[in-house]
Amino acid sequence: MEARGVEGAEGAEGAEVRVIGLMSGTSYDAVDAAAADLELAGDTLTLRPLGHLGEPYDDGLRASLAAALPPAATTLAAVCRLDTLIGRAFAAVAAEADRQLCGGRAELVASHGQTVYHWADRGTVHGTLQIGQPAWIAEATGLPVVSGFRPRDIAAGGQGAPLVSLVDLLWLRGRPGTPVALNLGGIANLTAPDGTAFDTGPACALLDTAVRERTGGRLPYDVDGALAARGTVHGPLLTRLLDEPYYALPPPRTTGKELFHGGHLRAALAGFPGLPTEDVVATLTRLTARTVADAVRSVRATEVFASGGGTRNPVLIRMLGEELPGVPLRVSDALGLPAAAKEAYAFAVLGFLTVHGLPGTDPVSTGARHASVLGSVTPGRGGLPVVPRAGRAPVRLVVT
Repeated sequence: MEARGVEGAEGAEGAEVRVIGLMSGTSYDAVDAAAADLELAGDTLTLRPLGHLGEPYDDGLRASLAAALPPAATTLAAVCRLDTLIGRAFAAVAAEADRQLCGGRAELVASHGQTVYHWADRGTVHGTLQIGQPAWIAEATGLPVVSGFRPRDIAAGGQGAPLVSLVDLLWLRGRPGTPVALNLGGIANLTAPDGTAFDTGPACALLDTAVRERTGGRLPYDVDGALAARGTVHGPLLTRLLDEPYYALPPPRTTGKELFHGGHLRAALAGFPGLPTEDVVATLTRLTARTVADAVRSVRATEVFASGGGTRNPVLIRMLGEELPGVPLRVSDALGLPAAAKEAYAFAVLGFLTVHGLPGTDPVSTGARHASVLGSVTPGRGGLPVVPRAGRAPVRLVVT
């Protein structure tokens, strides 16, 4: 493969860059890739989607990852192996995305990696760890790779999440009223136009855990919401789940499976023996809908654009609609970003901003002292990306 990388033009404005964004979320089920041509002209960043694809983790890797995640104990040897194996998985998907989506002409890869720990304590985030060694991606594609996006914001006093908030602000700018971007992954997060952004709590994290545990692994998640559709919400269990103190923390706040894991669920279920699986799943679905709706109401949203795997659960979407009467709920596809790949596209944007020396955070959203240029760059075969520093940051994102 010939050496390729981002080549600068006379100025950053008008220089189009073909970027692959890579993402695996808190559900840790697959690596998603999205490719786009990105161009900054004046104060407008234009994104032309080229397509997206996903590749599930193989069963062995997913099982090893699950076994190492909190609250389980792990070893540095296990972390090293996972860092390598996940890096190889990301590399394979990046190479395939370059072939299928970019015609072999990608210039940059932006890899979120796999979050394995987010060190949050009483509203303060002290550190975070995403693994998936970017050297494997650079070697497989020949391209420079931007990775390690979150730590810089945390070092500046921020939460390190939700990092898609800057992209959401650019993307929704100019719409009337109070449009809100909502992501329903393992953890749910939202962004409001004033910069308020936070993790609302679990979207699919507890749901997926309950389904896997109660079906002995036969089902990885509630396919099409079928279990929830057959169940009845159990009021006392829902009340106990809603007593979790996290929901009362003010934004900005972030969380993960360090809190919302199997042990959290089993503790809530103590005292309710014999509940049918369908009722447990229905109750957890209502928990997600209620906590998300509470968050949406808190920012006085007039419309919601949702993305993430939770949008494929019709019962969750129905319950969310019941909790938010009068607030239109649409998927992000309505504004040009596919719900299945919106976060991968968002990290493509963040990688583009990084190599142009532009901030990738909004400090209001993350609680940081200032905006920061994010991430580290692993050289491709042609070395570091060569781009001129942009004169100014974009204020809007247009998806063509």
